[in-house]
Amino acid sequence: MLILLVALPILAFLAILLGAPARLTAIAASAINLILGLGSVFCWKEAIWNFSLPVLTKPAINLSFGYLDGMSLVMVILSVIVTMAAVLSGKAPEGREKLYYGSSLLIAAGAIGAFASTDLFFFYAFHEMALIPTFLMIGILGRGDRRGIAWKITIYLGLGSLILLAGLVWLASLAGTFDMREIKNLAGTIDPAAQKGIAALLIVGFGTLVSLFPFHSWAAPAYASAPAPTAMLHAGVLKKFGLYGLLRVAVPLVPEGMQAWLTPLLVLLLGNILWVGFVTLSQKRLDTLLGNSSVMHMGYIFLAIAALIAVPGNTLALPAAVVLMFAHGVSIALLFGLADRIERSTGSLDLSDMGGLAKSAPGMAFLFGIAAMASIGLPGLANFSGEVLVFLSAFQNYVPANGLGPVQIACILAIWGVVIAAVYMLRAYRNIFQGPAVKSTEKAADLTLTDHIPAVLLTVALLAVGCFPNLLLNLLK
Repeated sequence: MLILLVALPILAFLAILLGAPARLTAIAASAINLILGLGSVFCWKEAIWNFSLPVLTKPAINLSFGYLDGMSLVMVILSVIVTMAAVLSGKAPEGREKLYYGSSLLIAAGAIGAFASTDLFFFYAFHEMALIPTFLMIGILGRGDRRGIAWKITIYLGLGSLILLAGLVWLASLAGTFDMREIKNLAGTIDPAAQKGIAALLIVGFGTLVSLFPFHSWAAPAYASAPAPTAMLHAGVLKKFGLYGLLRVAVPLVPEGMQAWLTPLLVLLLGNILWVGFVTLSQKRLDTLLGNSSVMHMGYIFLAIAALIAVPGNTLALPAAVVLMFAHGVSIALLFGLADRIERSTGSLDLSDMGGLAKSAPGMAFLFGIAAMASIGLPGLANFSGEVLVFLSAFQNYVPANGLGPVQIACILAIWGVVIAAVYMLRAYRNIFQGPAVKSTEKAADLTLTDHIPAVLLTVALLAVGCFPNLLLNLLK
């Protein structure tokens, strides 16, 4: 059945190329995937979800899909939810409907394929497939210096992918297989010296794709320039590939190598939270603010990964990382979708040009407020559940008599990021929606029924996981 989740967006893309109505086809394919993805929650351990097709014999490479565990399932659920919202959001430029909706479907197919793959080769290949339409959407339909930005992310993500490929090939050559189930059995048996080298390649490779400091400067301009569906899908879903890869491949397979780089990783993740956090404070446009905010919040997920590296038996770290990946993916997709609607209503995303939008667009103000509060970590929303688990995981094995360790010190410093996020997000909300109305906002249109559907879908996901985090945590047991 998982092959359907991957194949359906690709088939819908081909149908669009052959003349099928672009928007209707994309919505239909995404809706079916949403139903299948959510439905798999009730039977995801059944063999029906497994698929394997031999591609090569030497080396043995198979086009194979399956839920390796609950983490794969959560990432697929995130993908189908954000995909449904993305194809319903935004507005395709006249004459560009095929590119607009077809690219969104290919990004979704690549993300789902990567999370569902049980073969290391296709795990990598599907992610690379999703990057191609991302580059095209930014370079052709993006805002601002779209071509320069498209080249920048091509270079950054291309180099990161090559470094990652080197690490994955090195790992597969030592394991003698690309099968992720078989490689898992070799966890901890690889020579420590080789582990350190592989771990370095994986941290830099996956880290670049996740926008780990200081390999992050591509992300904010890319999201600010990208059309709404592309920003929603990449920031909300595809960027989680790097975090998923570290949790799936690096931490369990080269644990000693990851421990050797723990201190540098802690320094870098604090760069995400504090350095990029202060950069976000200085932003004057909503799109660049949201782009930098997305980069900043990756630091908290890296903190959970660091807690797992420091103590492999940490039972809170993996659930913390997965819940926060889901929460961030949904909340940032909602924010980018609403930002696009604000720009279409007011003609601007400059915070200085805004004010009083809540008077003419109360629905937009309400939903944006929920998304902003989720980003800050307000209790009752999914991000709060994830962030609390992250902070608890950093102290799970803490012994006061031994003093603070590197992970605990990093956690204490990282908590200040919550304050920084509250400052920039509340200030942005005030500048856009509060105060007297200005020329661009006094007659701005509110969300239509069509606009409400994707926003409400994402909001319900935030509230459901925020109020009942066991919806996800039970899947990770």
